[in-house]
Amino acid sequence: MSTGCVKGQAPFPSGHIAKKRPSLIVTSLASVSAALVLWQFASSLHWKQKALANEKDPALGWKDDIWPIRQQKPWDISTEFEHSRDLTYDVEEGTWLRLDVSPEGEIVFDMLGDIYCLPASALKSSEITRAYPVLVGVPHDSDPHFSPDGKQLAFRSDAGLGVENIWIRPWHGCENAALHSYGKHNGADTLPEEPGSVNGGRAAGSNSMTQKQRRLSLEGRSEARLVTNETYRWVSDPRFHPDGTKIIATKWYTSGRSLGAGEGWEYDLSQRTIAAGDGKRLVGRSLPFGWTAEQYGNQQIGPEQFIWWGKDRVIYSKNVVDVNGAWEYSKDVHSGIYAIFAHNLTSGVTETLVDSVPGGATRPELSRDGRTLAFVRRVRDKEALVLKDLTSGTIRNIWYGLTYDLQGVSAPMGTYPSFAFTPGDESIVIWAAGGLWNVPLKLNPQGERVRAGEPQKIKWKATIHKKIAETRYSETDIAAQDTQLEQRLHSFKDLSVDDSGSRVVFQAAGVTYVQETSVHAGVDSPAPILVPRLSPHSTYYAPSFVPHLPNLVIHARWSDTEFTTFEIADINKGVAYELTGLPFGRYSSAILCECQGDTRRIAVIRLGGDSMTGRVVATAGAGIYMGHVKLPSSDETTSTPSKLEIQGLQFVSKETPDRIRFTDGAKKLILHTDQSATVIDLDLGADEFNKYKSHTLAEGRMSQEIAAAPEVHSASRISASSNVSAAYVAFVDFFQVYLVEGGNVNGEPVWSKPGPKATKGLARVSVDGGHDLAWSADGKRLFWVLGPFLHSIEVSRVSQCKGAIEADPQNFGFECIRHLLDVQEITVKYETDVSRISKEAKKGFDSRSSTSDLSKQEIATRRINADLLVITNATLVTMQTGIEDRDVVPGGMLFIRGGVIQTVGVGLPIPPGAKVIDAEGGIVVPGFIDAHAHWSGDYSVASSWEHRTFLAYGCTTMHNPSLDNVDAWAERGRVESGKMLGPRIFHTGTIIYGAGAPQYHQDIADDAEAISALVRIKAEGGPYSFSYKNYNLPSRASRQRLIKHAKDLNMIVVPEGGMNWDWDITYIIDGMTTVEHSLPVPVLYDDVITLFALSGTSNTPTHIVNYGGTFGEQYVWANIPLPFDEKLREFIPHSDLEVLSESTSRPVDSYQFFNTSASVYKMTKRGLNANIGAHGEPPLGVNYHAEMFFFQRGGMTPYEVLRSATRSGALSLGLFKSIGSLSQGKLADLVIYPPAIDVLADISVSKDIRYVVRGGRVWEASTMTEEWPVKGRKQTMPPYNAD
Repeated sequence: MSTGCVKGQAPFPSGHIAKKRPSLIVTSLASVSAALVLWQFASSLHWKQKALANEKDPALGWKDDIWPIRQQKPWDISTEFEHSRDLTYDVEEGTWLRLDVSPEGEIVFDMLGDIYCLPASALKSSEITRAYPVLVGVPHDSDPHFSPDGKQLAFRSDAGLGVENIWIRPWHGCENAALHSYGKHNGADTLPEEPGSVNGGRAAGSNSMTQKQRRLSLEGRSEARLVTNETYRWVSDPRFHPDGTKIIATKWYTSGRSLGAGEGWEYDLSQRTIAAGDGKRLVGRSLPFGWTAEQYGNQQIGPEQFIWWGKDRVIYSKNVVDVNGAWEYSKDVHSGIYAIFAHNLTSGVTETLVDSVPGGATRPELSRDGRTLAFVRRVRDKEALVLKDLTSGTIRNIWYGLTYDLQGVSAPMGTYPSFAFTPGDESIVIWAAGGLWNVPLKLNPQGERVRAGEPQKIKWKATIHKKIAETRYSETDIAAQDTQLEQRLHSFKDLSVDDSGSRVVFQAAGVTYVQETSVHAGVDSPAPILVPRLSPHSTYYAPSFVPHLPNLVIHARWSDTEFTTFEIADINKGVAYELTGLPFGRYSSAILCECQGDTRRIAVIRLGGDSMTGRVVATAGAGIYMGHVKLPSSDETTSTPSKLEIQGLQFVSKETPDRIRFTDGAKKLILHTDQSATVIDLDLGADEFNKYKSHTLAEGRMSQEIAAAPEVHSASRISASSNVSAAYVAFVDFFQVYLVEGGNVNGEPVWSKPGPKATKGLARVSVDGGHDLAWSADGKRLFWVLGPFLHSIEVSRVSQCKGAIEADPQNFGFECIRHLLDVQEITVKYETDVSRISKEAKKGFDSRSSTSDLSKQEIATRRINADLLVITNATLVTMQTGIEDRDVVPGGMLFIRGGVIQTVGVGLPIPPGAKVIDAEGGIVVPGFIDAHAHWSGDYSVASSWEHRTFLAYGCTTMHNPSLDNVDAWAERGRVESGKMLGPRIFHTGTIIYGAGAPQYHQDIADDAEAISALVRIKAEGGPYSFSYKNYNLPSRASRQRLIKHAKDLNMIVVPEGGMNWDWDITYIIDGMTTVEHSLPVPVLYDDVITLFALSGTSNTPTHIVNYGGTFGEQYVWANIPLPFDEKLREFIPHSDLEVLSESTSRPVDSYQFFNTSASVYKMTKRGLNANIGAHGEPPLGVNYHAEMFFFQRGGMTPYEVLRSATRSGALSLGLFKSIGSLSQGKLADLVIYPPAIDVLADISVSKDIRYVVRGGRVWEASTMTEEWPVKGRKQTMPPYNAD
């Protein structure tokens, strides 16, 4: 029986040293000592504070009344969502089986969301015993536990709304509980269909009471009743009180992070009417030193795994390492993470029963006589079952055959499966290594329990029958889009409006346009006007109109070497003027005062360094500056535009807001951030500390954006220093746009949570959301954008819906207001790389042929093929079939034109004039697909060293499952339009997030919200937006609603795995396209392997950030001298490499990704699509190839690894029609290896690339110098290194 790690061989000699993340680096011995003392002090304070907390529980000062923002509408996960497929198979092993033993010796356990029972005879039988299902169906049921008298069974289930609650049902023994459809034999039957059920052809949603009762009976839950009623938090691991009248369970709370923190809650079983959230907190979370009760909800660590110890004491386990309130990854399980405590409910005293050192102590279970505490802990490279005699205090490790625990994960499924003592305490029944084991016990002379012999495996067999949904799969033909000469851009930002609202100006992927609004121009408004610019190839951003001169636009120009320069463009004359006089640096915007005349005040925002432009040059002096500038006169000639100098520059504020605007002429400056609008009074001048007086116009409690329309009063009635108030306040809250009159704000932060706390008079004005709020200068009209649609509303008309607003506390009158909106579609296109390659190739040919001796006819013939690229003498690995013998083509040729592969063959003639690259026998594979990539520079206007690095390491397609939905599509537009180098970029947009982070949170409480969430994502990316990410939404109803409507929008779902075992299984059952990250249990057995492999759901395991143990990235940091790698130093900021220098020892068994890799390999042999995803972990590029290496360590051949890096990723993402293989008609993305590099024999050399080709454009991979069509061209990057 193998219970340890599948050991892999390091790619380099090593002592298994793992480098720490930058935030954990300690730079001196003194710091180490100080840190150790501080940790010890904090630990002692932690538990001293626990005692104080018993006197005054910090939870008493905290109300859990914010999340969710909107309560779920009715939904039944069993009937509202179709599970149309049947999957039936037998197993004799299972994964993570949580169990209990009845007073009669019967064993119940959960497996894949169903609950099974074994008769008491199975304990001693040498034959295989049939495990009978007692709870089945669509609901995910788990954590079964008996009452003390064995007459009731408690369990966890997401039945109904899809939130996990505790249920109980009567128990009359295994034989009576066994579902009759299976009979009492070893044959595999199937459950009978419920007539008219969703799985029998009835339309989703139809559910008469008779049908429901029959379904409940067939599922074994007809007598089950709710004990808890949670609609957002969830509950697990119920345990009966000794008198059987109540239950204690772990209630899980998320904070801004979606990781659950436990609490012990008690539930009265006599209570039949249960309101949402009912129950009594017995053991809450303790707070780090210095925290207040108001911060209670931010605590990410809490007690869990509660059991009763007598009538007034509870035992529980808790993470004691993360003492600062934040849960951390990659902790040291050998030093110990969890400890076990006992809490006396009468006295309030808490004592430590088992310390965390060494190896931790978790999953406590108590013998029936209350004397022996059993638990699990890590011991060297083994996992031990441990007994502690609570009378003598003696601790014994009695068996080393367990599977590794999950102390290192956030584990609402338990750090180890629950186990139980048998009647009479003569043995322990426990899950390990896929099986159920009977560990015999006896009493020693001191009355202590010890092991009585060798553990015996219980032989059993079960039939798994699952109803599963069709996998959400859609195909997207990106080749049809990318091979056009022009592409349409769908995402706009930096919106600004002129004085009257007749024109708007905006940025479209680094290009500034002016658009006449339909409000004034009518339906047939003209196309957007390209604003004149001095450097067409540069990126422009942050445009605004010059007040009272709507023909003038001021905007910023970015250069990777010269940084920011401002230009003023005259739209009418078609000229542009460069502004001088600003110090060299980065600036986010410039605005001119609302004044008359040619000489105007100008205000600019100066920024410091960042990760994309570097933090070594021009980083000082961030803040707001003001000067004056003389505008070009109306009669100035257009032949030689002059430069305009900013003079009298002076410092105003250290603030760096998102946007600024003048008001009251040039007397006031309004600063807008995402959650505030503040007025600075310039007219009064600065005080002796060089600070200006200011006051707040409006604040948002959770807003993502806020924009106040100022009202200037003739006499000050706001404060002694200001005559400006907010006439209206617009803000974006949870992605929707809201509007309220300034008089209703009353100094309180605006907020859209339905109910009494919502801002008075609030109106929702957006259909599916919006961003970039902008007011016309007169404050009469509000504008915003969503994708290519410009929205606006005349705010005075909102009063027409006053009655509807007052009568609609959920959506604030939107159904009335939507009829007042003006919506205008804007069309912006740009030239594609296909078009540019053809032009550049022919231009290069013309330049060379001008000195050629060829005849005009020969030149003309060759010029026809100037844009044809031919790869010859290549060992092609086409990935057309996914079978190695068929896909490897020696001596192969590729003919590429127009961005696509025209021909794949051997021995074909080469047309004259074509560009030929001799692969010299080298291997050529499709371009790599990073199916789970992350990067941070989507906000930046600079060229991206991240994307340049991705390409240099062969990644021609990136799919990011979490990016800003506006910035990232603008970033993609800059790549595709040729403003910067990069791979093909796809992403999910902003995550659909379940926890309490206002900038991401969405409840998906009904179908309308599900549709809006998906439409928002789709609108910004158009046909390239084909995926969304469910990120730990706690309600399965929410998750099902999204899948249901994603089909209509041709979208796939790539959910966050998130370490929640039970949710991951429902993702597969409900047909999600992939599961992102590994399942938190590294070693999988036949129950999960079969389900996952045959379901159609794909997996991107990201061994680099593997769950279950230390992240794989630390293995990389340990084994490669990263700061000295010359290629990395060419592409990555040196500071990012230097912080990966230091190391700490980690044994191989700490790296559970080896086990994950072996499980993934087993599933791929059964049909699973497993994708390579490097998670954007440092260093970029190298870690993608490390991920490939980790795949190989689990058993894959090099070819199979390459298949996962290409074909599998394309299939999973629905892109195989366009990428993923070297096939005729597909996009010409490929990687060419040197002849000496044989990746089919050794995948560890996969990063040693000769050329990378993206859409037919070729670069030399070591430097990203272009090879064709413009030989020698190399992108200039910002100065982000100090050396």
